[in-house]
Amino acid sequence: MKEQLTIALSKGRILKETLPLLAAANIVPAEDIFSSRKLIFDTNHSHIKLVVIRATDVPTYVEYGGADMGVAGKDVLMEHGGAGLYEPLDLEIAKCRLMVAGMKDAAPVEGRMKVATKFVNVTKEYFARQGAQVDIIKLYGAMELAPIMGLADRIVDIVDTGNTLRANGLEPMEHIADISSRFVVGQPSMKMKYRQIQPILDQLAEAIVAKREGGQA
Repeated sequence: MKEQLTIALSKGRILKETLPLLAAANIVPAEDIFSSRKLIFDTNHSHIKLVVIRATDVPTYVEYGGADMGVAGKDVLMEHGGAGLYEPLDLEIAKCRLMVAGMKDAAPVEGRMKVATKFVNVTKEYFARQGAQVDIIKLYGAMELAPIMGLADRIVDIVDTGNTLRANGLEPMEHIADISSRFVVGQPSMKMKYRQIQPILDQLAEAIVAKREGGQA
């Protein structure tokens, strides 16, 4: 009898782009995830379940065994730190950039710079590598307001098209990392359930290649 497998999926845009890849790997939810208020879903395999949670919680669920596998953005994984996780696949979806941004034509900051972000750990590491001393202000949303309202000199945030920055008089200044969604596996699960997990990874890898090459995956 096959052991139970649980895959943690990130809500929102990532979920919409993940489900076709899972379908190409023959993992399909038993009902429409988007019209349901449930958090745990059966699939076409009796031993595989999907859980839909906040993106920032995916690495924690996988690291501590609440889920065997998961899908999360590289930004979330960088902030989490990656302990206890394998990151075998770049799903090549939900692509964007993690950037430093500020007011358009802003003058260089003298002394300690104030940086607003929800990516506290990543931001600390980035500016430490630059040899810059910064005060980090943690915010959870509407980062663009921080420089406008004088709360911060710069922000560190995810940038997709850059339209929101431009609409608020900001511009991207420094590139920290290219971001996409990754498939992660908990280290204990990979060890104990390798025979069941590896075929899923192989099928997902094929689906990624097929999508990249313009296939129907």
